Amino acid sequence: MSIVKLSNNGVKNATAFGSAVTSLGSMRFIKKLTASSSATLSFVDGSSDVVLDDTYKEYLFTFNNIHPQTSDANFTVGFRDGSTDYDATKTTTYFRAYHAEDGSGQALEYQDEDLAQSTSFSVLIDSVGTDNDQNASGYLHLFNPSSTTFVKHFMSNAVTNTQNDGAINCFAAGYFNTTSAIDAVQFKFSANNIDAGDICLYGIA
Repeated sequence: MSIVKLSNNGVKNATAFGSAVTSLGSMRFIKKLTASSSATLSFVDGSSDVVLDDTYKEYLFTFNNIHPQTSDANFTVGFRDGSTDYDATKTTTYFRAYHAEDGSGQALEYQDEDLAQSTSFSVLIDSVGTDNDQNASGYLHLFNPSSTTFVKHFMSNAVTNTQNDGAINCFAAGYFNTTSAIDAVQFKFSANNIDAGDICLYGIA
């Protein structure tokens, strides 16, 4: 019987993020932004050592312990397609699994946070609370953002302890209905600032 040997990179990547992150390549760290009562956190290609071009076909953003200034705020993302605004036209979908801390309620449900041919920011995580034991963490994949031939896709998976003391697993995905390249990504809350937390950008080689 032959012994199958796994590379360290493959094991590490698959363990850290599950099957959603390819274990065939490796994660290359690009940039970390840390919030401190920040209105937005923005990753702009070619600015402050940010790479978001055809260097990689897939990019990964991780957000860790994202804490809002205002309770019951939604954590959102916007994408720029060559202009100065984060208004790339997108169609998205959103659903979540929920379970209350006291066991009083649970659900797997569609949420009316999706967009249809909209330039608005897309919700990644809803109902984040402001208590010290309430924050949000997760990741977002952006696929081939530099393509000028096809539409571009993204998908996100995240979890939060809500303002009502419940666990929510949030799933968001969509596409940008444009053949222009996506050259910048911005994160913000639907109300007030990002009080704390960090977001890291990786290229998937």
